[in-house]
Amino acid sequence: MAYKIAFFGTKPYDEKSFSKVNENYNLDIRYFKGNLNANNVLLTQGMDAVCIFVNDTANAAVLKYMAANGVRLLALRCAGYNNVDLEAAARYGVKVVHVPAYSPHAVAEYAVALMLLLNRKIHRAYWRTREGNFSLHGLMGFDMYGKTAGIIGTGKIAKILIHILKGFGMNILANDLYPDYKFAEENGITYTSLDELYKNSDIISLHCPLTEETRYLINEQSIAKMKDNVMIINTGRGQLIHTNELIEGLKNKKVGSAGLDVYEEEGEYFYEDKSDKIIDDDILARLLSFNNVIVTSHQAFFTKEAMHNIAETTLQNITDFLEKGKISNEVICPKGIC
Repeated sequence: MAYKIAFFGTKPYDEKSFSKVNENYNLDIRYFKGNLNANNVLLTQGMDAVCIFVNDTANAAVLKYMAANGVRLLALRCAGYNNVDLEAAARYGVKVVHVPAYSPHAVAEYAVALMLLLNRKIHRAYWRTREGNFSLHGLMGFDMYGKTAGIIGTGKIAKILIHILKGFGMNILANDLYPDYKFAEENGITYTSLDELYKNSDIISLHCPLTEETRYLINEQSIAKMKDNVMIINTGRGQLIHTNELIEGLKNKKVGSAGLDVYEEEGEYFYEDKSDKIIDDDILARLLSFNNVIVTSHQAFFTKEAMHNIAETTLQNITDFLEKGKISNEVICPKGIC
């Protein structure tokens, strides 16, 4: 019999992509639209593995219930795992695997798209011309050539982004807990402190994981250290930015623009159609009111190539574990926690 896999938080594009790739794996995939949480975890009964995405909840209560149901593998179809209680997973014997790389080009290219849209006000020009307004007032941007980009986190995505921005003729400052000095030397970038990066960057782009150390990395204090009119780009995780304090920076003109593909309370909105409802999240509504802010629905990863790679890696991770007892792309609980 085929192994049974419960997929939570699935959309039509998930089912299409995974069903196509599953032709080579023959797993019995049960697709559920709702996000995994304490109210629907009972659906994991009789399942060999559970697959989740960024807005599913895998806290201690959920993991305990899953383990009691005999589930021994939690497969994330994404790179991030901040929505998983890794300590509880280790305690209850649930292995956690993820997709560490699916298409770093997709996210890097999207970060650049946000930069160009904000800088040249393309989103505003688009709406103007649709209404017959062809004036240029308020649409002036700046040459990216010769400007400085500050890149926080220099993993695979950031390195591709750096290559693209170097092609624009930009100077690159970088910060990472584990600097890659060989990459820096080969590509003419400079690792520096966060304070120096804040002080000297015209554009700051976030590509670090969400940890207790990076949570609310962008806050009132860090914004105060930045250049006036700085552009902030976040294609990582919403809680890297303290949104209320970003809003204050936008209001007092310290922050010139922001491109946000993620939001710290995105779970209630992102990936859902709320167009017939009033947005009752006052902070999100405030963000959407700024004409120098672009908010998109966590879509930086969303290319055909990335979706195929996510499906391939996720199903291979699951098959390796269930058929061979092999752990591929495991998320290890940090020392000192487990």
